[in-house]
Amino acid sequence: MSSVVSRIAVAPSQEALAHFEALQRFETDCWDVHHAITNNRKDFVLLDVRGKDAFERGHIEGAINLMHTRINEQSLADYPSDTLFVVYCAGPHCNATEKAAIRLAKLARPVKKMIGGVTGWIDEGFSLVEDTSDAV
Repeated sequence: MSSVVSRIAVAPSQEALAHFEALQRFETDCWDVHHAITNNRKDFVLLDVRGKDAFERGHIEGAINLMHTRINEQSLADYPSDTLFVVYCAGPHCNATEKAAIRLAKLARPVKKMIGGVTGWIDEGFSLVEDTSDAV
């Protein structure tokens, strides 16, 4: 008797390797972002793509608030074309990161999604700040 887990055949190892390596090209996680920030290795722009009110209630220190609906050539004009943007939103229940990533990709901008969003950040024990100085 098979379980729900094994009922569908597992992918061959080479396919699994290709899949998981590809994910790393599109996603990063809270730990990696936190490590980069706290070790002065931040080589990306961290975009909080939620609305202004949510951003003001709490965001990752150093993040720029740019709601996904406001991502366009004009709002990105100050950033070189090879700038890597890491986008995050409220958490796994929010698809604003995908909407932001689509907009950035359509503008030929490098982009990765920070999986977990604010929920993941808090779950990992990291803190948020509540100032508005980085709001756009």
